Amino acid sequence: MKVCGPKYALCGLVISAWGVIQLALMGIFFFFRSVALIEDIHLDEKETLNVEEFYVDMKRGYNANAFNCWIAACIYVLTFLFSGYQFYVNSRSSLAV
Repeated sequence: MKVCGPKYALCGLVISAWGVIQLALMGIFFFFRSVALIEDIHLDEKETLNVEEFYVDMKRGYNANAFNCWIAACIYVLTFLFSGYQFYVNSRSSLAV
């Protein structure tokens, strides 16, 4: 069943492929606690900052961001598969005409 045209399907393929690559890499960098991504970690501002609590909050934030990136990458994989199917359907229908 055709839902979108061939140009839209090709655009979806390209954008989805890039999204999977970028989000998978960002998830890896968050998982290994890259210092360059420290500004993207959400920390609750507390009056008393204990060093151990700070490290636990940082690890929790890095892990949460890593899993969020991997979940988004999986959604992009689904979009890639859908766009690939649409591209296939459009290429087959253009041959039949």
